[in-house]
Amino acid sequence: MSGLKALTKQEASEKNKIIFEGIEKTVGMLPNIYAVIGNSPNALATYLEFSENQKNGSFNAKEREAVFLAVSEENGCSYCLAAHTAIAKMNGFSDEETISLRAGTYNDKKLSILTNLAKSIVVNRGRADKSLVNAFYEAGYNQQALVDLVALIIDKTFTNYIGRLAKPEIDFPKVEPLHKEVLA
Repeated sequence: MSGLKALTKQEASEKNKIIFEGIEKTVGMLPNIYAVIGNSPNALATYLEFSENQKNGSFNAKEREAVFLAVSEENGCSYCLAAHTAIAKMNGFSDEETISLRAGTYNDKKLSILTNLAKSIVVNRGRADKSLVNAFYEAGYNQQALVDLVALIIDKTFTNYIGRLAKPEIDFPKVEPLHKEVLA
């Protein structure tokens, strides 16, 4: 057997069956990325708790989705790009805005700084461009927000890597990658 597959509820552990049912109740479906993460009951429970706790951090839903789009673009995860484009649109972004957030060209200065810093942290493996860090602080963010930003990046990088490894069927409206590289 190679790779990772999306589990069905019947294949899931008893613990994950309960978690899957909770996700279905909340989301209206079981996204395939969670069905893949469900291969590890520990990883699924840990991830969901970590991800849920990010809602208590420094950023509102729109800012979190902007970061998730930028990180998913940098990490090249087609699944997460599709999922977070759909979620970003539910949070008030247009199709064009989701593309500019992914490209780092969004016209709102504060969100542009936030997404470009997130992209810099990803690309440089934690060694962000100092001018972007300074711009982040000048835009009114503080040290807590910088730590919370790294937590969001870790949150999304986890699902990006799972998405790239497993290549689950995309169960959200597909979006075109901005880069020529074939994304998985």
